[in-house]
Amino acid sequence: MTQAPTKYERYLADYRELEANGAADGPQWLRRIREHARDRFSELGLPTARKGNEKWKYTNVNPIANAEFARPEEAPPAGLSISDLQKTTPWRKEWTNLVFVDGHYSDELSTRPSSNGVRVERMADAINSDGGLVERHLARYASVDDDGFIALNTAFIQDGAYVHIPEGESLESTVHLAFISTERDLPSVSHPRVLVVAGRESKATIVESYAGLPDARYFTNTVSEFVVEEGAELDHYRLQTESEQAYHVGVSRVHLSANSVFSSKAFQKSVGLGRYDLYVLLDGSGASCTLNGLYMTSGRQHVDNYINIDHAKPNTTSRLYYKGILDGQSRAVFGKDAQKTDAIQSDKNLLLSPEAEVDTKPALFIYADDVKCGHGATAGNIDEDTVFYMRSRGIDLKTASQLLIYGFASEIVDTVEDEHLHAYLQELFLESLPSYEFTF
Repeated sequence: MTQAPTKYERYLADYRELEANGAADGPQWLRRIREHARDRFSELGLPTARKGNEKWKYTNVNPIANAEFARPEEAPPAGLSISDLQKTTPWRKEWTNLVFVDGHYSDELSTRPSSNGVRVERMADAINSDGGLVERHLARYASVDDDGFIALNTAFIQDGAYVHIPEGESLESTVHLAFISTERDLPSVSHPRVLVVAGRESKATIVESYAGLPDARYFTNTVSEFVVEEGAELDHYRLQTESEQAYHVGVSRVHLSANSVFSSKAFQKSVGLGRYDLYVLLDGSGASCTLNGLYMTSGRQHVDNYINIDHAKPNTTSRLYYKGILDGQSRAVFGKDAQKTDAIQSDKNLLLSPEAEVDTKPALFIYADDVKCGHGATAGNIDEDTVFYMRSRGIDLKTASQLLIYGFASEIVDTVEDEHLHAYLQELFLESLPSYEFTF
């Protein structure tokens, strides 16, 4: 094994402790995956050098690399209740909820499904009871070969969430995977892992939520893999409402088979430094994806969305539409990089402060002639005529400003079909709107 820099020794010490506490007794195939990931992390480290590294050009991860985070081994702190969850996540008793606190599964806060062979359970249990299917898919789409964060997460695969919807099943209950971080004596780290397998012609809705208690300092390093088999439909929501003192690096890898449909809506608010790396592979004729997102930053927050869609097979379709609202000295980064391909991409940003900054870099790589593709990106403030129009209707400047900002955000919020989730997001972003008045 290559010798890792001293600043990464804490992670390797945590790995050795995990092995000593029983992880080494797991199945051989998983041990090989974890050991390879550990070795790749030792070789790669974290992407602190940005010169010549286009993927990380606008995001400095040195604050993560140079800090020391403790991996909590003990159970979650007592006293966290469902009412606490409802303040930080869209938890509903009617849903199937899997809750993890500081990286540890909480049976007391979770509810299990009771329908038609659907599996919603902690990863550790799934590895033992459904090892064949898990082995076939786990760590097959999120490669550790060139990404230190993925390698680090994969080395610590133990707990996490596993969802399997059998062929032909339509899951009526929304599946909610909630990952909560609390305040500890020392800054903590967790490595949540998610694997979702949607069988042929199945349908399901998955909500991932990542939240932290106010002022808690921690690092969440998460990897999710979604396998959508032929003719399946998967609606995916991802909510990030971390502490403003937190670091969050999230990776999602999506594999779509023929005639499958993947719809994703990502919402990001409140994090010190956040990164979401989403890659969708349309690997079958007739596959389609729709990716919508809304992010809001303020203060000195930094949010980075790095999205790639690969039309690997003909007759595939993708739509991408993201919006950002930036205030204070915050910064947002947005990057988005096939015969009979239909792809449309758009990113729009509302800048509420002269010190706010957005770096957006849409890109299309076209290797075929019979395609229909387009992309665009905008950033700026509301134009004066729009504000004047509202003022002429008797609306005061502050109210007009709030309505215009919310109207900008609501185009994404209103794509949420679930009534409870829509109301939750509407309130979440409405309460978070900056106290701002447009001036010209």
